[in-house]
Amino acid sequence: MVLTACQETYLDLDPEDSVTEAAYYTTAAQFKAASNYLYLGLGGWRTLWGGVEYFDFGTDLTGLAQSYGRGDDEVPESDDFWDDTYEYIRDANTILEKAEEYDGDASDIEEYVAATYFFRAYHHFFLLQRYGGVPIVTEVLDVDSDVLSSARNSRYEVFAQVLADLDLAIADLPTEDEIATADKGKISKYAAEAFKAKALLFEGTWEENVGTTTDGDGVSNGAGLTVPADYMSTTEMLTMANALAKDVMDNGGYSLWNHNDDLDNLSNLYLFDLEDAGSNPAGLEKASNNEFILYQKFDYDLYQGSEIISHVMYGRGAPSRKFMDMFLCLDGKTIFDSDDFQGYATCATEFENRDYRMRSYFADVDVDVWDIFSAGTLILPGASDGGGVGWKNRKFYSYNYGTYRSGEEESFDYPIIRLAEVYLIYAETLYELNGSLTDAQMEESINLVKERAGLPGITNATLAENGMDIYEEILRERAVELYLENSRYLDLKRLGLAEDALSESICGPIVEGTEYEDDLDLYDPDDYIYGCEAIETPLGLLDAVIVDPSSIRNFERTHYLFPLPIDQLDLNENLLQNPGY
Repeated sequence: MVLTACQETYLDLDPEDSVTEAAYYTTAAQFKAASNYLYLGLGGWRTLWGGVEYFDFGTDLTGLAQSYGRGDDEVPESDDFWDDTYEYIRDANTILEKAEEYDGDASDIEEYVAATYFFRAYHHFFLLQRYGGVPIVTEVLDVDSDVLSSARNSRYEVFAQVLADLDLAIADLPTEDEIATADKGKISKYAAEAFKAKALLFEGTWEENVGTTTDGDGVSNGAGLTVPADYMSTTEMLTMANALAKDVMDNGGYSLWNHNDDLDNLSNLYLFDLEDAGSNPAGLEKASNNEFILYQKFDYDLYQGSEIISHVMYGRGAPSRKFMDMFLCLDGKTIFDSDDFQGYATCATEFENRDYRMRSYFADVDVDVWDIFSAGTLILPGASDGGGVGWKNRKFYSYNYGTYRSGEEESFDYPIIRLAEVYLIYAETLYELNGSLTDAQMEESINLVKERAGLPGITNATLAENGMDIYEEILRERAVELYLENSRYLDLKRLGLAEDALSESICGPIVEGTEYEDDLDLYDPDDYIYGCEAIETPLGLLDAVIVDPSSIRNFERTHYLFPLPIDQLDLNENLLQNPGY
């Protein structure tokens, strides 16, 4: 492990560039420093994890198409996702092997060893989600290690290893209230439990909905179908995920960040650019946030984002027509059923009486993003400009960008799991297990998320009255609440919905019957080479501009997994490519 890299982080790391690995790992402080280095591998702004796939830029919810969302993946020569993830796994294995040799009191390093088990699970799970079954690596490899020439482990073997490592982590990690203020951002027992619940939900629903269709036979392609002895059933996975989510909810000490009274009902905006008191009109600081459970920590003085986060998120996160129509009205009904929906006549009317998150997330490209209704019109810029939808995203957009913060200075934390997602995991697993939720179960989970968004809580009676389905409502909440948080693309795949959702046309604003008709200053049809498509609206079929047509979107079951890179196949002839590539 190259310990000089530790100098870039601020998690209590000391430069150790003059110490060799053979002479290292003799004190608890050295194990702490080494385990702290692994935090760089969490998803965040400064790492390889900031790729377009990670932020869901190419799904059905965004206007700016990406090749992976179209099903245009080609086999790459190399893949940093593969290489860098295995580098972190090697670093974790080094720490674990050195812990076995440690001559001191094992209790002095158990927290750091537990965190290392977590990271080894975290990275194997990332590989599983991206490629399916991959080689499991639980030792420090040498040039003659058998793993370097072995076949892929099946997804079932990989997931069993993930669970085993998470159990070892959970046993010795501190609870959240045992982590000192100066160490916030370190992994707690409840963070590991939340991650395990998330992993169990993913794999349990993947096996139910996708099954073995992406695995290959392990002889001519893919990772094969080997299932370990005593492998959990999907019912056992979902039951465990539900219990873990409930433990985090009841005992983790977390709470939703709701400051709507002080922030004009925009908690779902300012939570995601929260830094010091200058990051929002209410003067709230990061210490006020008790919602993030597992997250990558950044700091303006010590560890800035170092990427033009606001600029990139502003354009790439622009919404599709489909997503804009997902937001409920404030009476809790869909736009198809609510008398509160004000139509599409102007850019402002469709925002009226809607879920607070709609206004939290989106802004007019041509006006101050903090005053989105100051202009009465929305100019449609053409299909080549940010997806051509006009509206832009402001989730993860720094407050007073360019004044308070400039590009590469943004230093808000990046959430990997937060309490709102745990509530939705709890709700979804209950539905998967029972086919329904009780009113009390809705009240302690999904309704808390709705409340912050200005929506009334749901009951079985109100769902029936409004013609709504609880399962569809849980999935809609996931789409809206977890927007751009590495959720939508994975959800579509684990639920077996990606072929349909990602092969549809991506559309922008409605133009028929709106201010855009007959006003070339607002909208020039010649700027949209794919024309318009009639889509279903509460007002009947209306034309919306097409920004990415279905004719060039061909997402198939093959694309549920990414291809293995050519350089790895050349290095190991026993590695087999995923089916269809």
